[in-house]
Amino acid sequence: MFETIAEMFSYGFIVRAFIVGTLVSLCAALLGVTLVLKRYSMIGDGLSHVGFGALAIAASLNLAPLQVAVPVIIIAAFLLLRLSEKSKIRGDAAIAIISSTALAIGVVCVSISGVNTDLNSYLFGSILATTNADAVMCAVLALIVIVIFVLFYNKIFAVTFDETFSKATGLKTGVYNTVIALLTALTIVIGMRIMGTLLISALIIFPALSSMRVCKKFKAVIICSGVLSLICFFVGMYASYTMDTPTGASVVIVNAVVFVIFWLIEVINTRVRKHN
Repeated sequence: MFETIAEMFSYGFIVRAFIVGTLVSLCAALLGVTLVLKRYSMIGDGLSHVGFGALAIAASLNLAPLQVAVPVIIIAAFLLLRLSEKSKIRGDAAIAIISSTALAIGVVCVSISGVNTDLNSYLFGSILATTNADAVMCAVLALIVIVIFVLFYNKIFAVTFDETFSKATGLKTGVYNTVIALLTALTIVIGMRIMGTLLISALIIFPALSSMRVCKKFKAVIICSGVLSLICFFVGMYASYTMDTPTGASVVIVNAVVFVIFWLIEVINTRVRKHN
């Protein structure tokens, strides 16, 4: 096993993939807890579909994919937030409207332009094809997400658990909801490279749900989610390398297995407490 790991890290592209994947996994885990608790976990899936539409348009016009996707996904995140807050459209319905429209636009653009090869890596993930420029951009965006989350941790905690009470105490909940939307958008952008637009939401949801099975305090769930996300990513990469399977899909399967294990632990602990 250790010889295989040493062999893996002898390749420069795997080292780049590991650095980017580690940062993305950490960002997704941190935000995943907040999104799941706010019942907004599917925003990752919705924004990833928007990302696909943006990438399809960029590829059709021969533009830099990530440079187009970043502003489009950020705008979509703010739009989702406004739709759910200011209109009669529920959050889940708003996500369905925007994501399905963006996906349809992307499919039409691909169909008209005939571009498909470059977009496959964004649909299903291609972290091993990460270039130096992609790695630098992803690392910068990931560090921005982590720093902002740490700086506004207390405010995000308050908005997550009781938004009504936080607003009554004078906290500008709209501002911090916007911060959460911005951080989620940035995480989706950098996550599309590692997981693909079809799988990135799993990286956001699974670690949070797994951690909530065994941890009850917010900070404990955050820490456990981050650790689990990093472990699952590394195991998924190792499995992908040894079995020659897609990296993104391998990471998701590992996360799913860990969720089942933690769910079983919760069930066993509950039954033991009842008998005692």
